[in-house]
Amino acid sequence: MSKITDACQMRTSFTAVAACALTLFLAGGANAAPKGPSPAKDQHFMTEAIEGDLSEVNMGKLAQQKGQSDQVKQFGQALQQDHGEHLQKAQQLASQNDMKTPSEPNKKQKAIYSRLEGMSGDRFDRAFAQAMVRDHQEDIKKYQKEAAANSPLSDFARQTVPVLQKHLEMAKSLSK
Repeated sequence: MSKITDACQMRTSFTAVAACALTLFLAGGANAAPKGPSPAKDQHFMTEAIEGDLSEVNMGKLAQQKGQSDQVKQFGQALQQDHGEHLQKAQQLASQNDMKTPSEPNKKQKAIYSRLEGMSGDRFDRAFAQAMVRDHQEDIKKYQKEAAANSPLSDFARQTVPVLQKHLEMAKSLSK
């Protein structure tokens, strides 16, 4: 019963508290494991989401500076705007849930940025489009998984998926 009680104390929303109380009642004091995602998984998802937004804002700026085609520059502007707005929402949500927020992209994202920063012209446009296709495919999988997890972050993830899908389609059109 201690594990269930500890899990309940970590939840903050009314719905989660009610669900934990119901779990305690139904468990009848047995050593049942709590259902649903752990706060550590929520923190991991939000860290990745914020790092991704920080990276996409930077990549959008880079595309506007280094892109050869107008399509790449316009896509860069969309990335900067959409992920900038999403970043604010993610940071606010993380703050409301007492989660730590990163202040910069992760090492992999920085490496991709550095590689692209050294390119120009058509070579930049092609590499940028390929990187954005891969990145958005990975992001969509993560957000769809979180949307289906029935966690405190599910609605946030669910609302983000259509924007990521739009970005993926834009990136794919640049690759052609």
